[in-house]
Amino acid sequence: MLQYHIVTLGCQMNRSDGERVQTVIEGMGYRWTDREEDASLLGVLACSVRQKSIDKVYSRIRKWNEWKKKKNLLTFVSGCVLPADREKFLKLFDLIFPVSDILQLPDMISQYGIVTPHQLITAKETVLAAGTNKISEIHLAAKRKILAEPLFVRPEEHIHDFWTIRPSYNSACEAFIPIQNGCDKFCTYCAVPYTRGREVSRPSEEILNELKELVKKGYKSITLLGQNVNSYGLDKHGHEITFPQLLKKIGEFGNDSGKNFWVYFTSPHPRDMSVEVLEVMAAFPCLAKQIHLPLQSGDNEVLVKMNRKHTIEDYLAIIRSIRKILPDATIFTDIIVGFTGETDEQFEHSRQVMEDIKFNMAYIAIYSPRPGAVSSRWEDDIPMDMKKHRLHKLTDELTQHTKEYNRRLIGRKIRILVTGTDRKGGYLSGYTEGRIVARFASTDRSTIGSYADIQVTSASPYAIEGELILQPEFPVK
Repeated sequence: MLQYHIVTLGCQMNRSDGERVQTVIEGMGYRWTDREEDASLLGVLACSVRQKSIDKVYSRIRKWNEWKKKKNLLTFVSGCVLPADREKFLKLFDLIFPVSDILQLPDMISQYGIVTPHQLITAKETVLAAGTNKISEIHLAAKRKILAEPLFVRPEEHIHDFWTIRPSYNSACEAFIPIQNGCDKFCTYCAVPYTRGREVSRPSEEILNELKELVKKGYKSITLLGQNVNSYGLDKHGHEITFPQLLKKIGEFGNDSGKNFWVYFTSPHPRDMSVEVLEVMAAFPCLAKQIHLPLQSGDNEVLVKMNRKHTIEDYLAIIRSIRKILPDATIFTDIIVGFTGETDEQFEHSRQVMEDIKFNMAYIAIYSPRPGAVSSRWEDDIPMDMKKHRLHKLTDELTQHTKEYNRRLIGRKIRILVTGTDRKGGYLSGYTEGRIVARFASTDRSTIGSYADIQVTSASPYAIEGELILQPEFPVK
């Protein structure tokens, strides 16, 4: 039996895409293996958004190409790949294609003369007849053909076909639903418009049907995904519902279903975040009270340079609305440190905003220029030592606030979704509705995938711990 292994890097969107990629590959007769060395098909869903992720791609392919000296295997790279990275990967991987083109993977492999379980006999005959030199020519011709495809310029072109693929969900209680692909914002540091194309909204009927099926199967945590979810439907110019209307339909279904589940969404853009979204969230229990709202910088001049099209005053106004309408909601964010030209004073503004808002979580990244993005034309003039210093300073600021918040939970009864075993032996772990990591002493794996109530007994900056006080599961209405 031929086996495959995929390395998924980057954001939740890549993880979601990977579940559909798995479906196509397994439909070809391959079977998953956790051991890369046992696979005959090896792939990476790459992320060009951060240089660190691209470095991981190079590390993997160097190892895999060494293995090729001793055994036959086929390698591919897909995901979010910038044109500059794609040109370099062409020399290293056998296949490179936009993830929306995954349905053509069987044909691509066939062009390479590679044996798949469903083509075993005919492919074997073709390879034996062709000879080594001929196979090399086939490989090179296939690469050139793939590169010539306009899908690299417009990766959104086949996205609707991609969405029709049934995912191979990697969890029995958590799932992603893509509602949108691409982005029209063109932040100067960002690679997404160049890797995923312009914004395309998925039909709301498909989204709702997928969500209803997941709830019927017992999924407890469902995340709506998009690069800018709160602009959902706007590309359809009135021929599709808006994001608040989509949330309302989900909320109404939640009320009528007799089921209990949490629906999250990521990521909204501050420019498009509306009070209407918050009011819909407040009205329906199934819409989880957690918001991930990227800040990126706490300085207006830097925000202009980033082309974020909102000010700190705008952002703080949204936060005030969240606190008023959803007082129990947790707030997560993204922040970049060391952006081109960021002064000490501008960085201090970011730190001050973090102090004022007291985020429950912040994903802090060191700026790295991405080829093709506008900011790559500017001098990356902040020394790495300074970038790391600023990252550590913001991390210390975050740690202080998360620790204070989590400590206030001690003594409270809190519902969590149990998602698996904890690294601490004899414990299970999960998260609260606000996505705060939680654990409790138990070895009863049957509770995984269910809700449980715990009495919080201790807290650290990034997690809480408690004692189980109620058997899992909400009562069915």
